[in-house]
Amino acid sequence: MPNLLSLRQRLCAALLVAPLALAAARSAKAASVEFSRLTWTEIQTQIRGGTDTIIVPVGGTEQSGPYIAVGKHNVRAEVQAQRIAQALGHTLAAPVIAYVPEGGTDPRSSHMRFAGTISIPPAVFEGVIEGAGESFHVQGFRRVVFIADHGGYLSYLKAAVARLNNKWRGQGEAIYLAAYYDSIGSTYAQVLRQKGFGADLGKHADLSDTALMLAIDPGMVREEALRAAPLPGVAQGVYGGDPRPATADLGRIGTEIQVQAALNALGRSR
Repeated sequence: MPNLLSLRQRLCAALLVAPLALAAARSAKAASVEFSRLTWTEIQTQIRGGTDTIIVPVGGTEQSGPYIAVGKHNVRAEVQAQRIAQALGHTLAAPVIAYVPEGGTDPRSSHMRFAGTISIPPAVFEGVIEGAGESFHVQGFRRVVFIADHGGYLSYLKAAVARLNNKWRGQGEAIYLAAYYDSIGSTYAQVLRQKGFGADLGKHADLSDTALMLAIDPGMVREEALRAAPLPGVAQGVYGGDPRPATADLGRIGTEIQVQAALNALGRSR
């Protein structure tokens, strides 16, 4: 009987440990592309071993209506950058740039009219982009790829990228990956229209925005409150469309479109 109990105990322990070990292995694999989770020596070893590209996610901290948390752009851009890096190979994903131009503070304008938004001056933002790009370039990354999750700062991002390329003069490349951002307003929007959701598309915190967030991190969406709410409007920070029909399944279509668009633009399909 003691042997039988011991065997049962070992089996129970194995059943408990195996899923934890698998989760840890998966976590280690996912973390392997995260710049911020590596030591400086690990980063240097990867660069010397052929890692020549880094994906820099640019997000933004802003109101997104009553039902999506203000870190929406940051969470989405960071997760998608890691997915792109994993699929590309020999690529790392940088920490997200979360502070971006979001409107004026005196007087308050654009998203700064609402609580929860953080805005920095355009010149400061461009300086951050250039500083980050230079930091990666001098370490040995030959391609510094910026992906944007928000359209309000694209002109500033493009200007900073152009200055980096002018400075590097062929000794490396800074890339604003337009295909990543543009695919949501084009390919993904077209798919949603074909599925009958055209009237639910708007410009901000709409069906598309909410579905993408549900697919990547549903905890960022106050889904129960959203389902019970009347149609939110501009006064609530929702600019057109209807977020209430959004689902994670619809969002996963968009996240996959984004990743594939990025890979195609970088010369790699999956």
